[in-house]
Amino acid sequence: MSTETQDHLPCILAVDDDPSNLHLLKQILQGHYRLLFARDGLRGIELAVQERPDLILLDVMMPGMTGFEVCRHLKKDPRVAAIPVIFVTAMFDTGAEEDGFSAGGSDFLAKPVGVSALQARVRAHLALARALRREDDGEVALLEDEDEDQVQSLLRALRFRDEATAMHALRVGEYARVLARAAGLDEAQALELAQATALHDLGMMGVADDVLCKSEPLDAAERALVRRHPEIGADIIGAHARGVLALSRSVALTHHERWDGTGYPAGLAGDAIPLTGRLVAIADVFDALTRSQRWRSAWSLDETVSHINAESGGYFDPALVRLFLEHLPAFLELMAQSQGE
Repeated sequence: MSTETQDHLPCILAVDDDPSNLHLLKQILQGHYRLLFARDGLRGIELAVQERPDLILLDVMMPGMTGFEVCRHLKKDPRVAAIPVIFVTAMFDTGAEEDGFSAGGSDFLAKPVGVSALQARVRAHLALARALRREDDGEVALLEDEDEDQVQSLLRALRFRDEATAMHALRVGEYARVLARAAGLDEAQALELAQATALHDLGMMGVADDVLCKSEPLDAAERALVRRHPEIGADIIGAHARGVLALSRSVALTHHERWDGTGYPAGLAGDAIPLTGRLVAIADVFDALTRSQRWRSAWSLDETVSHINAESGGYFDPALVRLFLEHLPAFLELMAQSQGE
């Protein structure tokens, strides 16, 4: 790939004192991003200021400055403070995560890093960075700082509350992106939807632990509590005029509406359901059924596809079901990539 072509790719800076780890990151990410590498914290800070990468992958335990110290330094510098930082480290526990988020990190990945997990997190955080910018007379401007802070805080809160729900949300976003492109959305719109979908189950934070973590099927009262999560999520996100937060709120509210009008919370039907909600509904059910839950085993692929097809005109928009069936190989590729998550 030519230097000119690479200049148009998103830029990622990887900082790690172990060259084998840097080599692994290169093998996973090369061809899709312009890559920069540093073997220590000081060099990482220097490259960050010089090159202004779109994303930083940062080890924690390094000689000299630790990753936490590097991140705190970056967040104090207005030139680079907005760059998202993902910690990639073998030091992976609740205390380390809390320290990393306190230092200003956006996410945490454990070593040895999984290929699909790294790719999904990188895509998600780059999409978030894009969604937090808008075109204004040809110049890119950041949204208000409080908007960026709110998105980051909500994403972190979701992961702290329930890691399984957070990983489900990331996978659903990737499936929704595929279906959105098939439905005619452009790449920027599809990426924004993928990012917004990360908050579609945010309202689960309002469901009590004994219900959320129950290993048996829920009773009627418990199901009623869970059915409140779209409205709870929308309330947490709040009202926004535009941008990824506005889309997140819409998706949170509408991903359980049904084409036939029997869904919740508003009982919307047909085209009254926003397209984004209809897209996420299929992606959400596909991921939920093909994964084991606390109270049941995963459905087979044939069972899942048959169920979605049978719900064409019931739960799901028939036109989107047809697109789902046509683009099933792309869903299967993503599913295979995420089996370790």
